[in-house]
This record gives sequence, C-alpha cells and structure tokens, in this order.
Amino acid sequence: MKLRVPTLLLLAIAVSLFATGSLEIRWNGGDAHALDLFGKSDSDTPNETEDGSGLWQNGSGNPPIVPQGVPASFADLAEKVSPGVVNISVEKIQTAPSPQEFFFFGGRNPHGGSEHRVPSLGSGFVISPDGYIVTNNHVIEDVDEITVVFNDGSKLAAEVVGRDPKTDVALIKVNAETDLFALPLGASSGVRPGEWVVAIGNPFGLEHTVTAGIVSAKHRVIGQGNYDDFIQTDAAINPGNSGGPLINLAGEVIGINTAINPRANTIGFAVPIDMAKTILPQLRMSGHVTRGWLGVMIQEISPELAENLGLKEQKGAVVTKVLEGGPADQAGLQSADVIVEFDGHPIDELSELPRIVAATPVDKKVDVVVLRNGERKKLETVVGALEEPQETELASVAKDEGPAAYGLRVQDLTPELAQRLGVDEEHGAVVTAIEPGSAADEAGLRSRDIILEVDRHEIKDVSELRSQLEESDDGALLLIRRGDATIFVPIKRQTS
Repeated sequence: MKLRVPTLLLLAIAVSLFATGSLEIRWNGGDAHALDLFGKSDSDTPNETEDGSGLWQNGSGNPPIVPQGVPASFADLAEKVSPGVVNISVEKIQTAPSPQEFFFFGGRNPHGGSEHRVPSLGSGFVISPDGYIVTNNHVIEDVDEITVVFNDGSKLAAEVVGRDPKTDVALIKVNAETDLFALPLGASSGVRPGEWVVAIGNPFGLEHTVTAGIVSAKHRVIGQGNYDDFIQTDAAINPGNSGGPLINLAGEVIGINTAINPRANTIGFAVPIDMAKTILPQLRMSGHVTRGWLGVMIQEISPELAENLGLKEQKGAVVTKVLEGGPADQAGLQSADVIVEFDGHPIDELSELPRIVAATPVDKKVDVVVLRNGERKKLETVVGALEEPQETELASVAKDEGPAAYGLRVQDLTPELAQRLGVDEEHGAVVTAIEPGSAADEAGLRSRDIILEVDRHEIKDVSELRSQLEESDDGALLLIRRGDATIFVPIKRQTS
C-alpha cells in the first residue's frame, strides 16, 4: 500500500537507529467494571456476541485510574497509566542489489542482493490483560518483526491480529506469562474542547515521554478519507507518538495519537476511541473490517444548490447517483433526494453520512429519511456489505464545483464518443468548449462534462438540452457526469 502524504500532515514514523539526529518520516468516562478481552465484567456477566461486537465496548482492563477525575498532578496520572503504555520497535527486511564481493557488514543472499534491516519506532497501549495491544496501522504495516517494550524494560515479540488502513487502527498481541496492565477505554463522544488530556509515547525514540495539553477541537476532517473524524489536541505529539494513547484525567483512553501538522508545534490529531471500539472487535474476530454500504454518490449542499432544491437549510447530503441494484436503489432512493437522517442519526454535514453508514452492521434494517421535492419521506433499506471495488461508492462524496452558467458549446453524446470518454452513459450532451470569461467559465464547467439532466428532466441530446434551458427563467439545476463522479450544478442565465 502506498501512503500519500498530504500537505497538511507529517506522517510519523520511521527513525533510523543508525542515524544521528536525523529521521525518515512516514506518518506521524469508561465503565466502572473491569472487562477482559471477551467483554466479561468482574461478575462474569457475558457481554460478547458471536460476531465479537461486545468486545471492548464499555472499557477494558481496569476501572478508571483516577475515579474522581482530578489527579493531584499530571505526575500522579502518568505514573499510574505508564505500565499500560508500550513502545513498539519494528523492523523490515529489505533486499538491495550488491556487488559480487562480500562486505564487512551484512553479507550476500543467494539472489545476489544484500539484506539489511530498516528499523522504525512507534507507540501503543494494552487493552486486555491477556496481551492485546492497540497501535496505528502505519506503525506495523508491511513489517517483518514487531517488538513491544514495556515500561519496566521487558520486551516481547508481537504478531499482527488485524489492521484497518482506512482508519489507521491496528491490533497486535503478545504472549505474556502474567497478566498485563490494561488501560480502560473511555468515551470520546462526551469529550469537550478545553478538557485536559495527556499523551504518552515514544517520540524520536525517547521512551515514555509524557506531554499534556487540552482537546482543541473535535470532528476534524484532515483529508485522509471518508472516515475522518479526528480529535485535535495541543498536547505535544511528535514522530514516534503514533499509536500511543490520548488520556483524560480519569486515566481513560479517549483517542489514538495518529498525525500532526508539520507546520505547527501544537496541532496533533487522534482517532476517537469510540471509532476504535467499533473496529477492534472485528479486528480481533476476523483480522479486518467489514463496513456497511448504502450504494449512493452524494454531494455537499451549497447555497445555490439549496436554493434550487427549495431547502430551508444547508443540512444533509444530496444524492447525485443511486447505484443500480444497491441497497439505496432497492429502497427507492432517487437522485436529488436529500438524506437528512440515517438509522436515527441526523445528517447535518456531508462527512457524517459515510462514517455512520460504514459503522452500521451489515444486513441491518434501517430507516433513511430524505427530503424529496420539499417533503420529508421515510424509506427502509437493508444495509449491504462494502466490497473493496465499491469503496468509492459507500456514500461517495462528489464535491460541488460551484454554479455553472451559459456560455458553453455542446454536442450529442454518441456511442463512439461515450467510448472515447470512457463512460457508460447512453444519452446526454457533451460540453465541447467553454466561452472564455463567460459565466460558465467562471463557474467551473469544463470541457468533457456530460449534461444528463436539467431540472430533473433527462436529457437525451442537445435539442432537449436547448429546449429545457429555454424554459428556465433565471437558471436551472444541471446533473452532470464528470469522470467517475455525478454532481448537481446550479446554473444562472447569463446576462449582459
């Protein structure tokens, strides 16, 4: 898997053990009962389902470290939670071409290349006494050896149990002779900006470094994918902190430290522990995550789009395409429906829908509330299973490119032209040119855009396009195909 490095992020970590002062960078209230791996409380009351959904849902390991929630100092808190925080040392064996002669260091493998070990460092934390440990996926991805170093200096080899690249969460396990000290998992949903938090980890190889700060913000979207929902903190996080815990004053884990802004000293991001709780049981049971699938493409609601759709608020996600045969199609969802509620969860922001759908169990019957022609309508659907080839179709986001306008040239979409453009559409009008300086040019319509609808009326050719546009007084709502995305574009009639 190739990791893309966005301009916002510094992805931690890979620190060479042979370098001096240099580094190679890749990524940057719980329940009062003590729960073991299988979700059993002190009273041995079962809390696990066959699919593992009961695992780690109400905390783990121990009750809150500081029951009153206010330690005498950060020193007291750090001292009590440190046994549950671990440093993770990984090595990847790489083979590089080498001359035919031997070298003093290394050697030569049978294939003529020299093998060398590339070390990296990260952090993690214990979540069950029998050895399960949470870290970031990027810390342990594609490595050959994993060594966990505990606070007392002891070391144990670890194996990967499961990992989820999309949320950067991984689960590993060590086999210890005695029970390990496990940190309790808190509830990130109740965390508020301004609350004190502590980060403990292995920055730049400096073992068990403790830093403190506050929660700066929640629900941050930082460009990592459909599941962005990060906690922002100003507790110092550096390369090597990846995978370590973000801890509240009760000693509960409320986040997994994952990324930083390289241009700032105090902007770090953590995966909310509530998100991890939905992922870890699946990693424990099957080694991977199966996500819910709705089968729609969606678009953010701009002010112009809200006006054209007759919406009073810019809330929800507008459906631009319903995938044939998918759960949404079978439920009767239509293009231009505005999804405002899914399975009882209000959808205010576009980014909320993909996360909620993904976290919904497969085969669950859910209600989807949409606004259709200004009226509220409830539909029932059965959530499907997201397959890898459908990743962009979970509830895919097609960004609004802005309002378009007249000042364009078009031609009929022929089978030959459709083949050249690589699309499966059979009807429509293809934009062939944009008049420089026109409203269409300023709005962002592009050559090769395919106009499919005008004001919810299907367009078969240029003649129908012209006819529909002529009926529009001030403007219209276009549905266009651009590459693999289908988006709505409100247009205004060009004025002189």
